[in-house]
Amino acid sequence: MLIGVPKEIKNHEYRIGLTPAATKEFVTHGHEVLIENNAGAAIGFDNEQYIAAGASIVETAEEIFARAEMIIKVKEPQPNECKMLREGQTLYTFLHLAPDPTQTKLLVESGATCIAYETVTDNRNGLPLLAPMSEVAGRMAVQAGAHYLEKAQGGSGTLLGGVPGVAPGKVLVIGGGVVGTNAAKMAIGLGADVTILDRSLTRLRELDDIFANQVKTVYSTIDAIEYYSSKADLVVGAVLIPGAAAPKLLTKEHIANMKEGSVVVDVAIDQGGCFATSKATTHQDPVYIVNGVVHYCVANMPGGVARTSTMALNNATLPFGLALANKGPKKAMLDDIHLLRGLNVHKGKVTYQAVVDALGEELNLEYMDASAALEM
Repeated sequence: MLIGVPKEIKNHEYRIGLTPAATKEFVTHGHEVLIENNAGAAIGFDNEQYIAAGASIVETAEEIFARAEMIIKVKEPQPNECKMLREGQTLYTFLHLAPDPTQTKLLVESGATCIAYETVTDNRNGLPLLAPMSEVAGRMAVQAGAHYLEKAQGGSGTLLGGVPGVAPGKVLVIGGGVVGTNAAKMAIGLGADVTILDRSLTRLRELDDIFANQVKTVYSTIDAIEYYSSKADLVVGAVLIPGAAAPKLLTKEHIANMKEGSVVVDVAIDQGGCFATSKATTHQDPVYIVNGVVHYCVANMPGGVARTSTMALNNATLPFGLALANKGPKKAMLDDIHLLRGLNVHKGKVTYQAVVDALGEELNLEYMDASAALEM
């Protein structure tokens, strides 16, 4: 199979779909890999490394989209990239379609086979391709929050860890999954006073076992969110419904009742955000203030540590990518229910129910079972 890896074009997005090591795996399995010129140079993966791995360097993204049978990316395709996709071509990347009607419409119109990293599953009901980026984002959320709590950055001037004689800052983590767990680890490491909210008692018990008396675990209710957010210096939004738009758990009233100079970090912003006042920002312009509360809502947060993120992501995506290339997309997905769940769009049909639930009325979409769509 001819694999194409274009340079990412979102604001301050330096990750790349394949590392040189992953490229060598595809080449060793008999596939041809095209890498856009200098696509990985910003994070230390130069053209020479890709050539040594067996790839060919091409000058433009247009050539990659025109020639490649499978496009491997990191972030969702931008409108001009969507318009270069075609029927019979496979796109393998993060998509986050539910809050994005423009991308959804363009991918449906392209006729391409579009597989979303964030909806591929595993036999433990996990999301193995999303997990490494969730780990990175959870850890970065506290790092970013601590920075923007500094007075010069618009925050209250609170040190999360406190010092002897001064109480530590309070961190509220809404959601106890991969993002929330990693955010809690970082906050505990800084010495903060940490509370985790979740609606799963089983998960709260697990978190209690993991962190013991280092965190407070609280069942998530409207009252709990209202109370703990009003006391918090930093709130991390870490909720996820796979493939669906994130629920708005922190309302405008909750934000208005928070302390002046507190910070909220919405890690769910890729899925539309879990705070009512959230809007996507970029690494170039990452924050804005509502009612005195600093909002950090960068939609490609792991891109800020692009080298680490690229290597972590490739560790997870490579086995599925090789299956798609070795067997062909149809057989690979029909052979593996977990990969099949990654299929979101195929030949103009939407094959992921949560996307139809979110956008069906707006775009006049109808759901088609993924297996049925592949037999079209």
